[in-house]
Amino acid sequence: MRLWWRVRKPETFGVKALLLHPDGSGRFLVVRHSYSDPTRWGLPGGGYNPSAETPAQAAAREVSEELALTVPAEAFTVLDTLVTTLEGKRDTLTILRALVPRADVSPSPELAEARWIDDVRQLEPAPVSRWLVAAVSRSN
Repeated sequence: MRLWWRVRKPETFGVKALLLHPDGSGRFLVVRHSYSDPTRWGLPGGGYNPSAETPAQAAAREVSEELALTVPAEAFTVLDTLVTTLEGKRDTLTILRALVPRADVSPSPELAEARWIDDVRQLEPAPVSRWLVAAVSRSN
């Protein structure tokens, strides 16, 4: 696979959504995806095609798919865009933030768990996604 990446030089695009609790408490939603390391906490999100949707539209779609929560694309603001070029491919990840209209979520089978927290340290000793740490640090 790495040889293919070096030859083709693929480019991928993804989004992660830092969702803020509607009560203004500063709590945010973290998730554990069922398809990867089920012990690792992170943010909802996924891949997208930039010729078909903006990062905000992709974040709104991913939040709807993963949590059955409707957040309009206009509610998202970009916190940061991170680019990595590992193993011959280029990955662009946009981290966005939005205040959600309601706190009750319905996790899809794609998620092992979703939880509102106010501090990343509440998740210790479980592993935490570096994107989650980056989003929280940029949000403050």
